[in-house]
Amino acid sequence: LQSRLLCLHRVLRKQWYQRRVRGSEMLESRNVLKESARIARGKISDLASLSDADYDAVIFPGGFGVAKNLSSFATEGANMSVDPTVSEKVKAFHGAGKPIGMCCIAPVIAARIIPGVEVTVGSDVEGTEKWPYAGTAGAINTMGGKHVVTDVSQAHVDSNNKVVTTAAYMCETGLHEIHDGIGEMVSEVLKLAK
Repeated sequence: LQSRLLCLHRVLRKQWYQRRVRGSEMLESRNVLKESARIARGKISDLASLSDADYDAVIFPGGFGVAKNLSSFATEGANMSVDPTVSEKVKAFHGAGKPIGMCCIAPVIAARIIPGVEVTVGSDVEGTEKWPYAGTAGAINTMGGKHVVTDVSQAHVDSNNKVVTTAAYMCETGLHEIHDGIGEMVSEVLKLAK
């Protein structure tokens, strides 16, 4: 299977963001599509233009953008809502039986939208320095998903729903381990797309 990359994001205003160097929050309005274009090196389109008829799979990377812009998980936890366009696209790919990959915090979106979906954000044991966001597993279960414990270098495949997830930066560890988990997620998504 030959794959091609298309970077997409929502056209909306971001009201606050994480300052990476200091770890503090800043209250400043920014255009999310422009911010995404900087990360993707320019070639980016509005998520609204994505059609499941044109692609064999979709992958949602995680990060604060998912928790703050594509959903309200950062402020509402298990009571979160999902951006309507994101919800529409996830439902369309799922309904078409096409694979969906999600890493880091993005699996919370699947848990909110796809009843009974199996996902991972790594560990479910709270209070450890290695897994500072392990409480997310409880939120996934509360929303109707099923959290599956995995190591950061692994991906979990929910074959019934064609959803592949990995913990990525939910774990404080070496980049090589995060890379391994993301690589496995992408490989499994491509296998399901065949």
